[in-house]
Amino acid sequence: MSRATQDDESVITGRFHITDVFDFRYASEAAADPDRRMAGVRYISLPTLPKEMIDGFSSGRPDAEQLNSKDFAASLVRYASVPQAQALARRLYPSIVLDPQSQRYYGDFLRGVLNAPGGSLWHCSQGKDRAGLAAAYLLTALGADRATILDDFGKSNEYYAPFVAALSAQVVRTGGDKDATDFIQAMVGVSVTNFIAALDLIDEKYGSLPLYVENQLGFTPSEQKQLRDRYLE
Repeated sequence: MSRATQDDESVITGRFHITDVFDFRYASEAAADPDRRMAGVRYISLPTLPKEMIDGFSSGRPDAEQLNSKDFAASLVRYASVPQAQALARRLYPSIVLDPQSQRYYGDFLRGVLNAPGGSLWHCSQGKDRAGLAAAYLLTALGADRATILDDFGKSNEYYAPFVAALSAQVVRTGGDKDATDFIQAMVGVSVTNFIAALDLIDEKYGSLPLYVENQLGFTPSEQKQLRDRYLE
């Protein structure tokens, strides 16, 4: 969004009639790379990342421009074989899923999409983890099944595949094992394995993903019906 052009703005506001932009980044991320401000569009900050993860990822999540940076790529390759970094990547989704503040903000997001006067756009830094969880919750509220949600979540890897492959090859050349390439997959693309583990955690702790959306995110059955009436044909 920071690099959106005037033509992009015309598409966003003119073609898609976007009126609400939901930003899941924390304050320092947003300040370092602020969204392009567009007339008639509301910007809602919903920092869905626990402090533990903010501290752990203090350098920010990479975007496509950074992934092309030799220095940043080298740092990812260097950290790929560090057990603490690998563990942090595996904890990302569970930490967000279990965090009360993140739950509250994701509930606000669902209500925001429901009540937006026009179209809604949401993003984080890469548009895959925090924004991917938002999409999963929204699809759940719309009645999508688990297979559809998994398929949608994994589509981020179609875009990030070249970056993942290039950095994974560097990791292997430097002696990295599967845990190291899994780290690259999780940090640069998405780890569907980690996402499935988070869904399993939701099932175990809260009963099911629909119950999680209703009870932990506070998005009521009545609101879900309104959402479906508005967005489904």
